[in-house]
Amino acid sequence: MGHPQRQGIFPTFFLSGFECSTFLWRDGRRRDLVAETQHRAHALEDYRVLRNLGIAVAREGIPWPLVDKGGGRYDFSPIEPVLDAMRQTGVRPIWDLFHYGYPGDSDPFDDAFAARFADYCRACARHVSEQLDGPSWFTPVNEITFFSFAGGEWGWAAPYGKDRQTRERFRLALCTASIAGVKALREVLPQSRMVHVDPLIQVVAPPDRPDQHEAAEHETFVDAFLAWDILYGREHPELGGAPEILDIVGANNYSFGQMEYRESGPHQALPPGSPGIQPLSTLLQRIWDRYRRPMIIGETSGLGEGRPDWLRDVMNESMAAVNLGMDLHGVCLFPGVDMPDWHTGEWLHNGICDLVPSGQELSRVPHEPYISELRRWQKELNRVTELDEDPFSDPVDLQDVVDAAKRLRPAPDEDWS
Repeated sequence: MGHPQRQGIFPTFFLSGFECSTFLWRDGRRRDLVAETQHRAHALEDYRVLRNLGIAVAREGIPWPLVDKGGGRYDFSPIEPVLDAMRQTGVRPIWDLFHYGYPGDSDPFDDAFAARFADYCRACARHVSEQLDGPSWFTPVNEITFFSFAGGEWGWAAPYGKDRQTRERFRLALCTASIAGVKALREVLPQSRMVHVDPLIQVVAPPDRPDQHEAAEHETFVDAFLAWDILYGREHPELGGAPEILDIVGANNYSFGQMEYRESGPHQALPPGSPGIQPLSTLLQRIWDRYRRPMIIGETSGLGEGRPDWLRDVMNESMAAVNLGMDLHGVCLFPGVDMPDWHTGEWLHNGICDLVPSGQELSRVPHEPYISELRRWQKELNRVTELDEDPFSDPVDLQDVVDAAKRLRPAPDEDWS
């Protein structure tokens, strides 16, 4: 007899996604990363890559500043190419509704901001539910904690704040909007699920600055969780958070998430082998112990030739976390195609496919060693390696993941970065 099935939230364990930032950058220009990567023009090709890799779910953006025309008017034509690609391939989205960009005529510190966002969320829910069948998954506001730093304290993007007080105000405004967005989405689609993503971080004081230990600890154990705490209802309960608002926790994992504290500006990424580095499974366990909500790794990728090694390390650590009891529903290999460094414009070589200029076009070139490692893990977890006609007919059996973790029994590794 087989084991009883534990049905996963998503039709495949491995997920992917596409960079979709639309921030007003510090030079005052509106960036559209979907245009910069030519994802709109190559949507069907990009989604066929995922389909052929057995990936049925992609984080995909609805660009609020491009769609919201003001006065309750919306133009969803920017997402028509991806909707068409989804219909043709059977891949379904986790819709990212506010990926660092908001309409230029709105102010996040204005009381009307959350209401405007909620109206937009309702319009999005109506539109995509008319266009696509299947379940509905949303990320109302992407990376609240990171965005509050980038837009509130470092001045990288609008609203161009330059101090801690502005960061904290901005974070509260984003949490308020996110909670309003969840409620609005569920007015239209009561069964929709929410995935709230933020970075996994570990911050340590420089060896010669023990006086900064307390600040580093505060950021690691308090600041990193505050947005999730608010959505959960643990902090600022007057904003309306609750466990079902937080719903699914998406923990984004990159090597630069483990940092040495700096008093001003972004912290300094710890080099591999640094004594301050903690195993990824330890960082995941902190979140699981705090919320006991379903979890995914919301984004993760290595760089260049390090991509397959990174995936192996992330999966071993994820299996160690599953053995510690974590309810892990997926790992998102992000991005599906390469993306540029926001500051330099250089390609990061962190995607499943690299982007190679060919005249005016960006050719998609799969990184085969990364794909080979993905295939190996699909077999370890008894997962599909390509999608059948209906990816939703055979949901993930999480017991397969639990059984694989027990069989592999990886030891947490402090040198995973």
